[in-house]
Amino acid sequence: MAETIKPRTAAEVLDAVAWAASSETPLELIGRGSKRALGRPFQAAYALDLSDLKGIGAYEPEELVMTALPGTPLAEIERAVAERRQMLAFEPMDLGPLLGVPAGSGSIGGVFAANLSGPRRIKAGAARDHLLGFHGVSGRGEAYKAGGRVVKNVTGYDLAKLITGSFGTLSALTEITFKVLPLPEKARTVLVLGLDDARAIQAMTEALASPHEVASAAHLPAALAGGSAVSAPSLPAQNRYGGSRFRPAPVLAWWPRSPPRFLRGPSLIGAAVSCGWRSARPQRPRAMPAPAWSGARSPPPADTQP
Repeated sequence: MAETIKPRTAAEVLDAVAWAASSETPLELIGRGSKRALGRPFQAAYALDLSDLKGIGAYEPEELVMTALPGTPLAEIERAVAERRQMLAFEPMDLGPLLGVPAGSGSIGGVFAANLSGPRRIKAGAARDHLLGFHGVSGRGEAYKAGGRVVKNVTGYDLAKLITGSFGTLSALTEITFKVLPLPEKARTVLVLGLDDARAIQAMTEALASPHEVASAAHLPAALAGGSAVSAPSLPAQNRYGGSRFRPAPVLAWWPRSPPRFLRGPSLIGAAVSCGWRSARPQRPRAMPAPAWSGARSPPPADTQP
């Protein structure tokens, strides 16, 4: 069991990393531990736990910028921006339930350290596209900063892009500044039911290529769709269009003349619901066969003689 070092300030992080560097002692960097099960187990005598380095340092809704410490829970960040009708546009995933920890356990530092981006990445960009700047401590025990608080702040190497997705191997983050964006005035999730895989791919392709500003798309096979938080809406028989059944509002409020092509078909049911994309997608892992690599570990290197 690794001994845990739990700093509360950036200065304490600097002291811990400088000590480890001088004594050539490996450190495992963790935030709130929600993604610790990813990859091979890290073997180190000491773990640098940044979960106490938390709090929102500055939030400027008018400038669409927030600065926070890396251990700040992601749920706290999302609540704060939602109160001002703003959002993290790259829709960071919550991998906690999939990896055996409670939902909402992740930190904002872990989001950028792992470059966690959700389905909206195709329109909004990845997490690394929203990181403006950071303060950190290098593996040599040196404090430094990169980027800033505005979008056009890069001269020389864009270290914010490099550090995002490095899983703590390049730096211990002590402060991060990132973009937020306004929530859309209206957002609806369009459900299209009764598709096999091939037709679902065709429908999603047409939707994303349409002029209707579709932010993301996903196909849930029947085995997974049954566990979604959204059930098929109850649609009256008289609400029909070309063999398709759909709720006349707000779908027809969007497309008053005719529904878009991806909502047409003799066996489709299209409906616009206000539940939101997060409610429409599965929130917890599903029962499925164990992967071939389950429980596997790479063998240790064989002893060799010179």
